[in-house]
Amino acid sequence: MRNISYALLIISFLISSCAERIDDVEAPREDITDYITVSEPLVHRDLAEIKEDSTLRAIMVYSGISYFLYRGEPMGYEYELVQRLAKELNVKLEIVLANNINELIDMLNRGEGDIIAHGLTVTQRRREFVRFMDYLYLTHQVLIQRKPANWRQMKLHEIQKELKSDPIELIGETISVRRNSAYYSRLLNLKKEIGGGFYIDTISGELSTQKAIKMVVDGKIKYTVSDNNIAELNNSHYPILDVKTPISFSQRIAWAVRKNSPELQTALNEWVKKMRKDVDYYVIYNKYFKNSRSYRKRISSDYYSEVTGKISPYDSIIKYHANRINWDWRFLSSLIFHESRFNPNEKSWAGAVGLMQLMPSTAQELGITNTRDPKQNIRAGTTYLQNMWNRWEEIPDSTQRLKFTLASYNCGYSHVKDAQRLTAKYERNPNIWDKNVEVYVLNLMYPEYFNDELVYYGYVMGQEPVDYVNRIFDLYDHYKTLLPE
Repeated sequence: MRNISYALLIISFLISSCAERIDDVEAPREDITDYITVSEPLVHRDLAEIKEDSTLRAIMVYSGISYFLYRGEPMGYEYELVQRLAKELNVKLEIVLANNINELIDMLNRGEGDIIAHGLTVTQRRREFVRFMDYLYLTHQVLIQRKPANWRQMKLHEIQKELKSDPIELIGETISVRRNSAYYSRLLNLKKEIGGGFYIDTISGELSTQKAIKMVVDGKIKYTVSDNNIAELNNSHYPILDVKTPISFSQRIAWAVRKNSPELQTALNEWVKKMRKDVDYYVIYNKYFKNSRSYRKRISSDYYSEVTGKISPYDSIIKYHANRINWDWRFLSSLIFHESRFNPNEKSWAGAVGLMQLMPSTAQELGITNTRDPKQNIRAGTTYLQNMWNRWEEIPDSTQRLKFTLASYNCGYSHVKDAQRLTAKYERNPNIWDKNVEVYVLNLMYPEYFNDELVYYGYVMGQEPVDYVNRIFDLYDHYKTLLPE
């Protein structure tokens, strides 16, 4: 039945579009001009400028597939790919979060980011405003509808009788989608093809496709539209949904850059071509679009940030002690994640134990009786951090002081003091961590430096504290982006 409907749909598409791609059917200007206000780039920043700045700014969307936090770790299809892109270009990744999906193209053309790292349907209309890279994958759009409440007690043909199995059956119905989306454009074309007859209700651009699907599940809206891979993934968690009615041909999904960024577009195309030869390309796609078991586990978790806003089971304890030492709780959470991944039973090869990886001597000094107890461990760990902070009072800049504190927490105050003395000896700034003291922490791995008369505490594996500081600040950026204070 569904196969027949799909065949009839394809025939009607071919007739109505005169063999054109359905994406390229001319649609009323309102699908773009109502929301895109910046039609031309306001800045010039192509690949050369990105490499000179050593930073790629990626505009992303907070959603359960694209970019999110799960158990304290940033994840997502677009996130994993754009990480690899930044590595390929040898630049740092900076994420710019779009609060309203309708504004993605405006944000790009205003210069708020260099690339839209979000799955956009490639359409002729959108090509007027951006350049698309080669597509990442193909999909097609489907109708999202809810089965009857008692569907489990019904026979299959009884369920199908209650559902819309052909787009023509939507006449007289209301379908809810974001205005500046490919779904909206597709519905406008569909109205032309079937002679009108249904109403398009526009919902907030702050709602991701997954959230719109959840509104159908909850009965807040009757119908919406989704790409079929997203629809099938959600259907695995919400079996009350029906996602089998197609409303489009196959469509290309890609990222976009400004029209005046041809070099960046070329680099993206070369990168995608290279990625397609790598198994990781397919592993990442399957991880987020095919592994329905993992998806169900994730969105049911208390520590899936899009739903709960939580990072770990210990948020309340972390918030209390972060407030006690006047730290941002998200920053403290970032440190704890890197120490133990929120495992209170974690034990390092050196004997450090618990959430904040306290050494036995430190625990004893701070009066800890059970280092595996989260309350005791975090209380002692934050007290120790505060002690380190106080010892670096000569550092005037608070961000730099924080980096000295983290490095001391990782490898010891005395080793960092050794590096600070070397920094002064070689006429660099001993009160700046970045590209100054961190350089000599790294140099303490080599005899010509750790044997210097100014070094009292000898060799240290300098790469570890340098990476430690960078990783904590990087993760904190994700926490700030995805979990507003």
